[in-house]
Amino acid sequence: MGQHGQYRALVAAAALSLWAGPGWGACRLALALGFDVSRSVDVQDYAIQRDGILAALAAPEIVRALLGGDQPVRLALYEWSGQGAQAIVVDWTEISTQSDIDAISARVAAHPRSEDKLPTALGEALDFGLDLLNRSGDCPVRTLDISGDGRNNDGDAPEQVRARRDLGDILVNGLAIGGHEADIAVYYRQHLIHGKGAFVEVARQHSDFPRVFRRKLERELTEQLLGRLEPREDRG
Repeated sequence: MGQHGQYRALVAAAALSLWAGPGWGACRLALALGFDVSRSVDVQDYAIQRDGILAALAAPEIVRALLGGDQPVRLALYEWSGQGAQAIVVDWTEISTQSDIDAISARVAAHPRSEDKLPTALGEALDFGLDLLNRSGDCPVRTLDISGDGRNNDGDAPEQVRARRDLGDILVNGLAIGGHEADIAVYYRQHLIHGKGAFVEVARQHSDFPRVFRRKLERELTEQLLGRLEPREDRG
């Protein structure tokens, strides 16, 4: 990592360490969602991604999964690209009502895209997401979900981050988007995901993102959360 990248990473880490939640109690799941906005994601791809997130949050099955259960879900979203280039779109928000979901959707819709001319720092996206989860509060299940369309080409690789970080019981899932690099799903499976039951969902191209993201989110909020996930092949 260059000196400028190190400085930006330190600033981001300091900002994370200063955050304090509003005295929440326990939640059933803390779910952090990271989305690729590197230079391979063009304007159209970005719009598809944003609209896919909004459509998923409005889908009846996702709303039921978010609002069901005795304890709430806690959700955060961030964008990532090159080293030192991560931006929180929605900070940790506890979801107890439809109004909470609506507030998250409004922030996603209003968020200006982060810098889009940078390479793919997938390892740093993982690092950032782990820091984010470490300030999610009292949640027995913590899941990090990273979407992207390319291999790491900037800074530490995901496996290097996994080797120096204690991921503990954190699950790391992936949504691999094809169309730019061959075998990206294999790369995500071998280098990114972590934990028992962790999985990779596959969007064969960016236009498939909304459907696959909704399916992945439902899995994380239902079968994976309940510990009923059976090993299965990636589905396109």
